Amino acid sequence: MTIESASPARARATFREAGQDDVARIVALVESAYRGDSSRTGWTTEADLLDGQRTDPEAVRALLTADGSLVLLAERDGSLVACCHLERRGETAYFGMFAVSPAEQNSGLGRTVLAEAERVARARWAAREMQMTVITLRTELVAWYERRGYRATGEIRPFPYADERFGRPRRDDLDFSVLVKPLG
Repeated sequence: MTIESASPARARATFREAGQDDVARIVALVESAYRGDSSRTGWTTEADLLDGQRTDPEAVRALLTADGSLVLLAERDGSLVACCHLERRGETAYFGMFAVSPAEQNSGLGRTVLAEAERVARARWAAREMQMTVITLRTELVAWYERRGYRATGEIRPFPYADERFGRPRRDDLDFSVLVKPLG
């Protein structure tokens, strides 16, 4: 299925569920969007907050095989341009591992992917709410989600400092804000 946004030339994408053959491409996309110098060309970089990896093949494989879990891919002309993870948690769908290629950021693609993820969560699981966690210090990212109807719950979750699978923190004040949006 092809979904278009207000900026159709750049935001047009075909969506599909990821399979095991997509693991390496997913890892490369996520790393490029959040870590290292390549991530600095986009606005979602966490390179000033964290070193090390954002994900790895083992973690992505686990998401692909877990019950109530899927990774949604957005492709254009055979290239992977965005992805996200959805997980069913009762009547709530958890949204994570959202990555848009740095070259595609600010094109409207992120809005398109988020809207498709919300649609999939409603259609597949009858989810009544979408939930996510965002590093609290990422105020510009929190504001972006708020413009799309997400609200902070006031719940703050600790950053997993002892687990390098999530990166090596460059600061000691990292935590996560929980955001939610009713899916109607």
